[in-house]
Amino acid sequence: MKKLQRILAIAGVVLLLALYASTMIFALSGSENSLGWFKASIAATIIVPVLLYAYMMIYRYLKNRNK
Repeated sequence: MKKLQRILAIAGVVLLLALYASTMIFALSGSENSLGWFKASIAATIIVPVLLYAYMMIYRYLKNRNK
C-alpha cells in the first residue's frame, strides 16, 4: 500500500505542476478562449488537492474500520 500511496502522491504533484503551468500559459496567451481555459485551470487547481485530500481521509477511515 505504501508504494501505491507514493505513486498517487507523485501523480498528484505532477498534475498540480501541470495545472500551474497551464494556468500561466492561459493567462499570458491572447486567444479568445483563454479566459475560459484560465478559469477552468484555476478551478482544477483548487479541486484536485481537495479531492486528493478527501481520498486520503476515506482511505484512512476504511483502513481503520477493518481492524
